Amino acid sequence: MDDKELQLVDHLEELRKRIIITVLAFLVLFVAAFIYVDDIYKWFVRGLDMKLMVLGPSDIIRIYFMLAGVVAVAGTIPVLALQIWMFVKPGLRPLERRVTLSYVPSLFFLFIIGLCFGYFVIFPMVFKFLIGIGGDMFVTNFTADRYFSFIMNMTLPFGVLFELPVVVMFLTSLGIINPFVLSKIRKYAYFILIIIAVVITPPDFMSDFVVTLPLLLLYEISINLSKFVYRKKLKKQQDEELVEV
Repeated sequence: MDDKELQLVDHLEELRKRIIITVLAFLVLFVAAFIYVDDIYKWFVRGLDMKLMVLGPSDIIRIYFMLAGVVAVAGTIPVLALQIWMFVKPGLRPLERRVTLSYVPSLFFLFIIGLCFGYFVIFPMVFKFLIGIGGDMFVTNFTADRYFSFIMNMTLPFGVLFELPVVVMFLTSLGIINPFVLSKIRKYAYFILIIIAVVITPPDFMSDFVVTLPLLLLYEISINLSKFVYRKKLKKQQDEELVEV
């Protein structure tokens, strides 16, 4: 094997190691969440004035797996971010290592904030709207499977979208993207975010506006944070060039 092949093998081995650690972290968190899944279930249904139905025995275990899986995913986010950082760390400068490492806890907290926004703001609004459409025409009984699937659809996308600023900062620090590209594609990004907001909210202007505004604000925050990181990166490079001269 030549040097390039050896380096490729080393990278693949390192990647395999990081993936294994992440998967193990997910499994441990999944088992821990499954042990307390009864308490998690009661917390989610605490505001309902009815009991959820299941259409078969398999639905019960499916709900348990769904709830434990979501908790495990949320807990695995910082582990995954740390493993990604450790994988790219050898190619970073000392300052870049310290800066990008600070993004790891931010990813977790923003994911949780996004979930909270979806659960406490978007979910009640959409749920109330949909129940109101039926009025007295229907008997509102929900299966546990449909109810929790609906909650996940209303919360998980926001958990991912709220991580946009930190992801942009991380990619900017690595030189993969820059604020000029983000500004150039702004109108396309706006269009995609508006489509997302319209799809996941009830068909009324106020609901669309309540969801669209935070998403557009997140994008603008991402551009400004990218500018901040990009300027610091350029300044650091200029200082190093002056030292070398």
